[in-house]
Amino acid sequence: MGRKIKFCLVYRDMWQSSGKYQPRVDQLKEIAPVIVKMGCFDRVETNGGAFEQVNLLYGENPNRAVREWTKPLREAGIQTQMLERALNGLRMYPVPADVRRLMFKVKKAQGVDVVRSFCGLNDYRNLELSIKYANEFGLISQAALSITHSPVHTIEHYMEIVDKYVEYGAKEIGLKDMAGIGRPATLGKLVKCIKEKYPQIVIQYHGHTGPGLSMASVLEVCKAGADIVDVAMEPLSWGMVHPDVIAVQAMLRDAGFEVKDIDMNAYMEARALTQKFMDDFLGYFIEPKNKICTSLLLGCGLPGGMMGSMMADLKGLKDAINMALRQKGKPELTEDELLVKLFNEVQYVWPRVGTPGLVTPFSQYVKNIALMNILAEAQGKPRYSNMDQNMWDMILGRCGRLPGPLAPEILELAKEKGFEFFDGVPQDNYPDELPKYRAMMEERGWDVGEDEEELFELAMHERQYIDYKEGRAKKNFEKALADAKKKALQKQQVLSPEQYKQALVEAALKRMPEAVRVEAPVSGQVIWELSVGESSMAKPLGTEFPENGILCFIQTYYGQEEVRVPVAGKLVEVVAQQGDKVQKGDLIAFVK
Repeated sequence: MGRKIKFCLVYRDMWQSSGKYQPRVDQLKEIAPVIVKMGCFDRVETNGGAFEQVNLLYGENPNRAVREWTKPLREAGIQTQMLERALNGLRMYPVPADVRRLMFKVKKAQGVDVVRSFCGLNDYRNLELSIKYANEFGLISQAALSITHSPVHTIEHYMEIVDKYVEYGAKEIGLKDMAGIGRPATLGKLVKCIKEKYPQIVIQYHGHTGPGLSMASVLEVCKAGADIVDVAMEPLSWGMVHPDVIAVQAMLRDAGFEVKDIDMNAYMEARALTQKFMDDFLGYFIEPKNKICTSLLLGCGLPGGMMGSMMADLKGLKDAINMALRQKGKPELTEDELLVKLFNEVQYVWPRVGTPGLVTPFSQYVKNIALMNILAEAQGKPRYSNMDQNMWDMILGRCGRLPGPLAPEILELAKEKGFEFFDGVPQDNYPDELPKYRAMMEERGWDVGEDEEELFELAMHERQYIDYKEGRAKKNFEKALADAKKKALQKQQVLSPEQYKQALVEAALKRMPEAVRVEAPVSGQVIWELSVGESSMAKPLGTEFPENGILCFIQTYYGQEEVRVPVAGKLVEVVAQQGDKVQKGDLIAFVK
């Protein structure tokens, strides 16, 4: 029998790469013993980026979820693993150092064994504290390379980063092939180089199946010396997710490796439970197209897990783009034509903004720049007309050093805007904040929690945590679920869009007869923010507006019109979503 290969079930990422939400704590506790019974896993990815925000979004305490989810796995001798974004911690923007340190203390106490840390820019300075804090609190530090395919992402480039990770004290190296575009032979050579130089280092490979290379990559890295591979299982394997454990086991066993047996009765039980969770509510938020592989991803390099949000962005701006094209007498674009145009624009933009690794949040930034460039082109404006501060922070070096050079056009634009470039340590831009959050909790009479875990949640996810504590999160989620079910019912009953919209309005009027209506001042398409991505969805319920404050925008054939609230108040109901077409006088939202 050949060398032993271990399997890690990426149960968290299976859900994130498929849709919006993760299972509830009761569902996680239900499936944990079945995963144990399968008998083939040495690790399970239990939590990390997005997991805790998702818990908060539907009104559940993520600290309880992590503790109860990890407990039965660890009792069975299975290591639990989390994912963190280095400078960004568990969120999309940078985190102060004292909050980052508290995270490692909390996660160790909650039962996490392994922390996979990554930076999309592969700036090793961003991982130095992650490795330091993991070692300080007795966690296994796995420093990950964000894998992509470009002229600057060479084996020599990656090995320079590995050298720093090992110097900092990392115990493991992860190959995070987030888009699945790493070429198998090159990945094998990289693993071989790492193992030859650092034979004591454990190597774990994580590859999404979106473009179709992942099975070949798994085989190549295992032949070169990898120790652990990430796998998924039905009904959330393949497509934009990860290869299924059954196929990986069969392939590696045939190649002469030692791999554990799979209890197929338990596999089918876990498969059925996962499907039950989808039928309960999670499936309403899963993008069906994420079940499909597409080789188009090899060209643009975008991670498969982004396809759902990307398609939503495309649909949201498609009409605005076509309206601008019509105004100029140009032919409109179909959704497929727009998708290809977006992929081509990503390929154009990516090297010009420094070739960052296309992983959260930098994949979103690059995609957003490309999409807003397409809109700008349709409107007769120059490229890069609509870049927000997050995009500029990446370009200016505030998130870390970009691996590639910036194009002259970007440098000139930054100069025109009076922006300054930064080459210091990114963490220095974000001073400690725990005292502020301790004071906030004391003022509100909130307990910091066991091992200060509640303090950590507030400091890491301030807005979501406050919404959770004050009950808004659960109400918002219940409304989102009701809306999703209505949309599903609409498809079944083949209601016209007008009938469906009228049903929403009637239901809202019954629930809130005293609320003030906000109506469309003109006909066009609703745009909640003049950007794309996370911020392009409707504002959270409970958002406060002054009298005559801007609620959203209407994209018309001649430009954007502001939609203002008639009275000061809070947003209590949203009727028109991002991208919805409205006529003058149509109901958009209620404030109270």
